[in-house]
Amino acid sequence: MKKYLVLGVLFLLPLSMYIFFASGKDNFGRLPVLTKNIVEIDKFTSPDSDTIRLDNSITILGFFGNDPLENKVNAYNLAHKIYKKYRGFHDFQIVILQPESSEEASITLKENLSEIANTDRWKFVYGTSEEIKEVFNSLQSEYLLMPDNSSPYVFIVDKNRDLRGRNDDEDVGMLYGYDARDFAEINNKMDDDVKVILAEYRLELKKYKADREI
Repeated sequence: MKKYLVLGVLFLLPLSMYIFFASGKDNFGRLPVLTKNIVEIDKFTSPDSDTIRLDNSITILGFFGNDPLENKVNAYNLAHKIYKKYRGFHDFQIVILQPESSEEASITLKENLSEIANTDRWKFVYGTSEEIKEVFNSLQSEYLLMPDNSSPYVFIVDKNRDLRGRNDDEDVGMLYGYDARDFAEINNKMDDDVKVILAEYRLELKKYKADREI
């Protein structure tokens, strides 16, 4: 019985992974690049004393403003539907750019998020309002940063610091970011697009390894 169980697991696990990676948008054609060369965030400080970067990471980038606890619903939507599912993938991170005055509230929010999943890949980093605006403006989206340095939209930034999104979205056409207030948009559109970009890099890594073995 144990032998059949092991054989069943060995058969079903690769099959389930194939179905997972085959269920995304456009059979994992590349997610369109909408803006190139997003400003690097190495000027921002981290409470862990680490320098957090966009380079060489697949980043969900957000802006929670002067009081991040006011955006806790947005954070919970992301944590449940994106972060919890994908935090195990190599080079994946969620980074929230925060004003320097918001550290205490950010720590509280991160503690609350830790009840959903380990927050080792969820980063709050801190900078001036000017630095936050510089990064936000470099996204070249159609959205506005609020006066309190917040935005309800979160963005997918690839390893080359390019903004990824949709140029043919059925509802809005150009989809630069995803409204974290909207559970359905995070659960459907953003989840699908994160799946696409992770699969894209996974396939590139497999091709790189195969080329090196030749």
